[in-house]
Amino acid sequence: MDLKRVVVTGLGALTPLGKTVAEYWDGLVNGVSGCDHIKQFDVTKFKTRFACEVKDFEPTDYLDRKEARKMDRYCQFAMVASDEAVKDAGITKDNVNPERVGVIFASGIGGLITFQEEVINFASGDGTPRFNPFFIPKMILDIAAGQISMRHGFRGPNYAVVSACASSTNAIIDAFDSIRLNKADIIVTGGSEAVISAAGVGGFNAMKALSERNDSPQTASPPFDKDRDGFVMGEGAGVLILESLEHALARGAKIYCEIAGGGGTADAYHITAPHPEGLGAKNVMHVTLNDAGMTAGDIDYINVHGTSTPLGDLAETKAILSVFGEHAYNLNISSTKSMTGHCLGAAGALEALACIMAVTKNIIPPTINHFTDDPEFDPRLNFTFNKAQHRVVNAALSNTFGFGGHNASMIVKKYIA
Repeated sequence: MDLKRVVVTGLGALTPLGKTVAEYWDGLVNGVSGCDHIKQFDVTKFKTRFACEVKDFEPTDYLDRKEARKMDRYCQFAMVASDEAVKDAGITKDNVNPERVGVIFASGIGGLITFQEEVINFASGDGTPRFNPFFIPKMILDIAAGQISMRHGFRGPNYAVVSACASSTNAIIDAFDSIRLNKADIIVTGGSEAVISAAGVGGFNAMKALSERNDSPQTASPPFDKDRDGFVMGEGAGVLILESLEHALARGAKIYCEIAGGGGTADAYHITAPHPEGLGAKNVMHVTLNDAGMTAGDIDYINVHGTSTPLGDLAETKAILSVFGEHAYNLNISSTKSMTGHCLGAAGALEALACIMAVTKNIIPPTINHFTDDPEFDPRLNFTFNKAQHRVVNAALSNTFGFGGHNASMIVKKYIA
């Protein structure tokens, strides 16, 4: 069958660097760190006492007070970012068929803050089961998709995707497939995460996954640096409006770029560690290039998973060299997690957004916090260290990998009529 072309017509973001797409992109290209000491709870006794939080977020600035109280922080983020994206796309009840507009949204963990609060309240009581009546609908990670659809009256495909830190990339790929298979005209897609809490930080600390560089939070996420010691937690939401090309043209929508392809694989190796040779990462990039009908030489920029972990950064680099060969040295590579931290289930959407802006603006956001070369990395690779670089970006690839061995990649390219 003939597959429909899929384009991006709207963007939304709520991030540690700013509360809009414009603020997020400005922070990225200027190499701003979103990291600081944690404000959301008392971290005195924790091994890690910093994170990339969304600053000065007041949900009632965006949402009705009663409605905001029915939502976990992750869902509030999703609502704010999706509102920006829907408005940016110019979607109104008069120019779309709501039966053909869907929401496919992701979170890696969902309402962890709500879950923690309810369990603590129960445990500190007399054993009487007194729970908030909104406990379950606030906690479940599909509720953001449902809330977005209800807010805008979108009655097309509606569900959540979860694959740990690959979640929102997989959501975008599902949205892409739904549209190119003509199951919808428009899909609101992306991801949201908000787990900077005692349970979240304590849990990742117990795994020894987080950086413990408490004396210098702003430099604690240095992907590909010799002294990297773990990832930095982030939070936020990223939203893309995907639309069939013919529908976008018919309603006169602006077009940012085209979605070229996407794919997923599994490491089938370890619950948290990547395959040491980057086997799953290598396979997913091959699958994604094939899905897009492109070759390695067509890619100009890779926004890598690049979490700043000793094993992960090295495995991904091995995979890139295997897939791209000599062309790897012509690529720009960068990890925007050096600025946003690792936003877990929202990471893929925020990094896809960075790729879209790179294609649109012909600017590569940097990998900040590079101080010491690691001899294990090929010095001929261009990691775009510390400063943004200008170049024509015709196509960009985004990699995301999650605990459980989940790998997802997608490609965006310049729209050509």
